[in-house]
Amino acid sequence: MSLKTRISDDMKTAMRAKDAPRLGAIRLLLAAMKQKEIDERVELADTDVISIIEKMIKQRRDSIAQYEAGNRQDLADAEKFEVTVLAAYMPQALPEAEIAAAIAEAVQASGAKAMSDMGKVMAVLKPKLAGKADMGKVSALVKAKLAG
Repeated sequence: MSLKTRISDDMKTAMRAKDAPRLGAIRLLLAAMKQKEIDERVELADTDVISIIEKMIKQRRDSIAQYEAGNRQDLADAEKFEVTVLAAYMPQALPEAEIAAAIAEAVQASGAKAMSDMGKVMAVLKPKLAGKADMGKVSALVKAKLAG
C-alpha cells in the first residue's frame, strides 16, 4: 500500500471515529500533498510524500519553540500532537551507527578531504538517508568528520 493511500485511509478512519484533532492534522497533510501535485502536475511517490511530511514536521517544531517562548502551552501542545500524527508516517529512523557508516562510506566514495567538499558528500548521502535520518544532524556529523 502506498503512503498516500494509507494517509487517505487514516483520514476516513479518523472521520468515522470523530477524532477531530487527528483528522485536522491528516487533512493538513493531504492538502499539502494535493497542492504539490497541482503545482508540479505530477503524481506523488512515497519519497515526495516523505519530503512533505519532513517539511511539515520541521515547521511544527519551529512553531512549538515560538509558542513555548511566548508562554502559549495550549498552542504548543496542539502542534506537538500534530508532530506525533505526522511522525507516524515517517519510515523507521536509522540508528546512529548506520548513519556514521554511511557518512564514512560517502566521504570515501566522493574523495572528500576538506570542508569545501561537503557538498559532494551531502549529494551522495541525501538519496540514501532522506526520510530515514534528520539531514540537519547528518550535515553536522559530516562537518565534524571533514573538520577533524
